[in-house]
Amino acid sequence: MKKLKFPHRRQFLHLAAAGAAALPAVSRVARAQAYPTRPVRIIVGFPAGGAVDIVARLMSQWLSERLGQQFVVDNRPGAGGSIATEVLVRAPADGYSLLSLGSPNAINATFYKKLNFNFVRDIAPVSGIIREPLFIELHPSFPAKTVPEFIAYAKAYPGKINMASAGNGTATHVAGELFKIMAGINMVHVPYRGGAPALTDLLGGQVQVLLVPISASIEHIKAAKLRALAVTTAARSTVLPDIPTVGEFVPDYEASFWHGFGAPKGTPAGIVDKLNKEINVGLADPKTKSRLADLGGA
Repeated sequence: MKKLKFPHRRQFLHLAAAGAAALPAVSRVARAQAYPTRPVRIIVGFPAGGAVDIVARLMSQWLSERLGQQFVVDNRPGAGGSIATEVLVRAPADGYSLLSLGSPNAINATFYKKLNFNFVRDIAPVSGIIREPLFIELHPSFPAKTVPEFIAYAKAYPGKINMASAGNGTATHVAGELFKIMAGINMVHVPYRGGAPALTDLLGGQVQVLLVPISASIEHIKAAKLRALAVTTAARSTVLPDIPTVGEFVPDYEASFWHGFGAPKGTPAGIVDKLNKEINVGLADPKTKSRLADLGGA
């Protein structure tokens, strides 16, 4: 009977150590390939119906269809998105909690003196989605029909116009404050707990003006329930090309709103890469691309 030949003890230990070292990498790859095996929540820092929520739901539908598990939106409004960010930071870094990011997240990093997290340090970027314009929108009863008329009215009645926003430090607030400074006018800031309730009060006439991401208001503009004075981007919107830019009347004015997804720091790179790939496939998909374009996104 032939005697079996075993490796030398030192060689055996070397091979065993190499195999053990490879196991974590193999395990990470396997987890990324299998991901997701259960529903994934997308935390949104604003109420349902706002711009961040609308884009998050559109992408959650795409990811659900592509990856075979539900991507469920979890609205956690408050503090300009900071409450939702803190919820994500405290969540396990396993790919099953994501954050719908937007301009307010970046603004909050400098707006608030003390937060329970560091946005740059604690959030792993997953993917950018779109950048969309804001529109200066008025209730139809407001007398001004152009930007020059609006500025003239505001100067004639300083402090008499209520400017709504999605909350302190949000893009709608900062863009509005920038407009006030550059136009030399005084309006009263009225912060809400999100874009949706602010838009509801604008529709009801409780406030007179709101700078709104087009994704949340385009149907109201088309139905003449709101009057769009101007778009905040440097170029006119392809969705509403007849609406002038603010910069045509207030030189050098420009503002926009961006969307993206993030995950807790430490989320496996394979999972982040998989999500990034699938989101980018979605952004190139003709149907999804068309829906985002209809919202004015680029």
